[in-house]
Amino acid sequence: MAKPPLIFAAASLQESMNAAADAWAARGHERPVISFAGSSTLARQIAAGAPADVFVSADEEWMDDVAKKGLIRPGTRNSFLTNRLVLIAPADSTQRLRIARNFPLLRALGDGKLAMADTEAVPAGKYGKAALTALGVWSGIAPHVARADNVRAALLLVDRGAALLGIVYATDARAAPGVRVVGVFPAHSHPPITYPIALVAASQNREAEGFRRFLLSSAGRAIFTRYGFGTR
Repeated sequence: MAKPPLIFAAASLQESMNAAADAWAARGHERPVISFAGSSTLARQIAAGAPADVFVSADEEWMDDVAKKGLIRPGTRNSFLTNRLVLIAPADSTQRLRIARNFPLLRALGDGKLAMADTEAVPAGKYGKAALTALGVWSGIAPHVARADNVRAALLLVDRGAALLGIVYATDARAAPGVRVVGVFPAHSHPPITYPIALVAASQNREAEGFRRFLLSSAGRAIFTRYGFGTR
């Protein structure tokens, strides 16, 4: 039996990538092993020699980082998914905010915290900081941010009531019944949210390229669409 490929995937892909792995296994292949974390963590692990076969990042910058180090296979990089950035609150919250320039986020927070993934490294946090900066509210909000290791950790802070509001991807909000979307960030307020995939240069796994191609196929993309992602 062929050895299953090891997939390093952004934390926001948990449900969708597991569903894709199940679908691949249903076609008679070994089910891929998937490691989920912030894209920054995964990129650093690949740079340190971790034995990943496929890398799926939640932004182009971390894929650029490993590409510049010669760590991805030429000709295998494709940006295939998109997402939206949303503001969430616990499911029982009555908050509703129209997100626009100088919107009253600080007032809505009161004494509470805003959960965000690491704003200097993790894609969801960087997108969130970019949006809040573009909308003119970052400087006032920055001291009230509860930083998390990845977007799912930020989601959990809101889900458990440890943060009053949070910034996550729309697909994350769909995956957590304990939260609700209270606002959607305008697409122009942050860089486009795209997910690139590539084969890791050092990979010797015979199944890895087949799985990468499956994810890019119409059948693979349909799985991600079912979980709320856009495709390109």
